[in-house]
Amino acid sequence: MNSATSYSDNSVALGSRTMLSLMFLTVACLFADVLIGMRGVGVGTDTYNYAMYFLSSRDGIAPTRFEPGFVLVTRTLSATGMSVNGYQCYLFAILLTTAIVAARHYHKYLDSERSFLTFLSAGLMFLFLSPMFVNASINAVRQGLAALLVFTALLAFHQRHWRNFFVYGVLASSFHYSSLLYLAFAPMLLLNTRILRIVAALSFVAYCTGLTLILVRSTVPFVYNAVMDYSLSATYRAGVRIDFAVFSIFWYLLPLMMSRLVREPFRQRIKDSTAVYMVMLLPFFVLGWGNFSNRYLLPAYLATSLIVAAIFFHSRISLLRNPVLLRGGLLVSCGVFCYYVAHQVIV
Repeated sequence: MNSATSYSDNSVALGSRTMLSLMFLTVACLFADVLIGMRGVGVGTDTYNYAMYFLSSRDGIAPTRFEPGFVLVTRTLSATGMSVNGYQCYLFAILLTTAIVAARHYHKYLDSERSFLTFLSAGLMFLFLSPMFVNASINAVRQGLAALLVFTALLAFHQRHWRNFFVYGVLASSFHYSSLLYLAFAPMLLLNTRILRIVAALSFVAYCTGLTLILVRSTVPFVYNAVMDYSLSATYRAGVRIDFAVFSIFWYLLPLMMSRLVREPFRQRIKDSTAVYMVMLLPFFVLGWGNFSNRYLLPAYLATSLIVAAIFFHSRISLLRNPVLLRGGLLVSCGVFCYYVAHQVIV
């Protein structure tokens, strides 16, 4: 009898914690969705262009260079007669959905025994704290929709889950063709960790010294011209960005430096997942000297939020993995996200 009562009490407690997690997640997601959806068309460099394409789609098939997945979503939503703000809410909801999908697959990749909802709270917290996520939300919207699908596809490749790699790769590419760049480097994940680190180090040095720029310009000039011709009127500084390169390598080294704070076996699994992050940096090291080179880093930087969340979630320090702390941090991060959007703070 006592055993049955104890089991019942544990079930009730587990259900209460689950409901609490769902409540916090729902509140945070709805707040962020309304914040992004109700923004004016002047908030975000490309917001006006997306809004005009959405409105023009009501009059028939408008010519566009946008990818088929994004076009399908836009035309479907436009056909409902909803407002631009409603359209923006739906786009951000799709972005949040890709974050949930990526978090779910990463949670499985780590083979975590703890609650997925708590891990999702940590993942969304670090995404909301990332200026790059703001960029994906209000500026590079199409690439933002694709970014975490790229991460999910590469995780699948790393695990030799070929069907998931194909499905998520196709979905990512349907939102932004640049996804093909990252998928093209997926075979690098077949290399062992030591060789991949050597390749990454050589790529880093080649980029910082300008060698990749010279090689692309001399061997495939049409690629060089295409990269340099992108948004010629932009004021964003082109050329080798050593600051971006160093910052990117920092996020690769951080999980390795903090590995002693993580419990086994998750320590090794998180370290293994940094191989996926490194592969996502390779397009930047090859082409990141052109206009808007920060966009080559968007998928990798969004992935770092989930990797850092995994470090906290599996920390040996009980305070850092405390569900109350992570849920409270998610609510605080909503305020930071609001500040970022209002001031258009992006990387």
